[in-house]
Amino acid sequence: MRRRAGIRTRITAVSVGAVALALVIGAIGFWLTLRSSLYGQLDLATRQDAAAFAAQADDVGPEALPEVDDDRFWQLIGRDSGSIVAASDLLEDLSPIADREGNVPPFVSLGDDGVFAVAAERESGDVIVVAGRSTTTIEETLGSVATLLTIAVPLIALIVGITTWVAVGRALAPVERMRRQVDAVTASDLSQRVEDPRTGDELGRLAHTLNDMLARLEDSQRAQRRFISDASHELKSPLAVLRQYAEVAAAHPDRVTASELTETVLDEGQRLERLVQGMLVLARADEHALTITAVDVDLDDVLYAEAQRLRALGKVETDASAVRPVRVHADAGLVRQALRNLVDNAARHASARVVLASEVADGMALVTVDDDGPGVPADQRERVFERFVRLDDARSRDAGGSGLGLAIVREIAVRHGGGARIVESPFGGARAELRLPLAPAD
Repeated sequence: MRRRAGIRTRITAVSVGAVALALVIGAIGFWLTLRSSLYGQLDLATRQDAAAFAAQADDVGPEALPEVDDDRFWQLIGRDSGSIVAASDLLEDLSPIADREGNVPPFVSLGDDGVFAVAAERESGDVIVVAGRSTTTIEETLGSVATLLTIAVPLIALIVGITTWVAVGRALAPVERMRRQVDAVTASDLSQRVEDPRTGDELGRLAHTLNDMLARLEDSQRAQRRFISDASHELKSPLAVLRQYAEVAAAHPDRVTASELTETVLDEGQRLERLVQGMLVLARADEHALTITAVDVDLDDVLYAEAQRLRALGKVETDASAVRPVRVHADAGLVRQALRNLVDNAARHASARVVLASEVADGMALVTVDDDGPGVPADQRERVFERFVRLDDARSRDAGGSGLGLAIVREIAVRHGGGARIVESPFGGARAELRLPLAPAD
């Protein structure tokens, strides 16, 4: 795989390229503007020379025109004959520059004497006055400017490149320091944090974001370890019971009857099954792999079925008179699991009565499950939705609770766009509320 150049190199290259391009365009524009201005001034001076020579020829005659320096010349041409009437020393041996109409080329080359700008003026008599000025000074000036620009443009680009390289390096130094600090963080120790430059700019926000990410990873790792520890403890308990009964039955067949062993295996097997199923649901939810196949589900039918199941167990009185027809759009299997968890949780904590109800409230389907047990303290009503949390560990474990039921209920509710909470029940115990989205109207 081709390795891409670093940010520092790319920024420097782009900066130098942009500045160099701007300087080249500016230098060319400046040189062309200067050239146009200098040649414009030269043309104006040449025309002024031609007018002045024409005025002198009109006043004192063509033969009285003065001699001029080698950087200028004049030539008088007869308008009718087209021949030279008089000329300065520089043009004594040359043919007429202008034709009989007074037309002249803009420039004329005089060999070793150089190139001259030319202008013509008609004298009031029969003479055409031609004047010229050398372009040598202008060409030397333009050459010097071109040389200066050729040296200055790369030099300025080099200075910009060095400045950009140093500035970007200083700007990226905190980023490199953060990279080394993050690279030093290991899976076994997520307590390290990135040094905050306290600049209040993008680097400061980056450091804050990295520290927040590390904090979330540390919390996630801590929760994962706690989850594994709790799960191992929960799995060990029924396995220990099964092994104990099996060892006793093998060593002392007369102490454990077949029916007792069968009942124990079935009870602990169901407990293991519920625990493993709950852990799988939560694991899929954590990995965002909990698939939801939403269909229309009649909550009242599910609640009536749960009420009938509780009555068949005969442990508590079950009241479903407040159940109203409510249809939701959700995963049928997950909804049944959530309701069963709520009902089982209420039955474990109830003294004698469980009340089921359903209705439509605030555009959502609302299911309430009340019990007349000891209730849940206000400061513990959020904590009970955490995994493997039991307010009464011994009683809940003996009753078959794993501490995952309410955590699964809230996870299912949230994944459907709803929610779950615990409030005080009018019957003296706890009320569990489950909200789910309604099915669309036909």
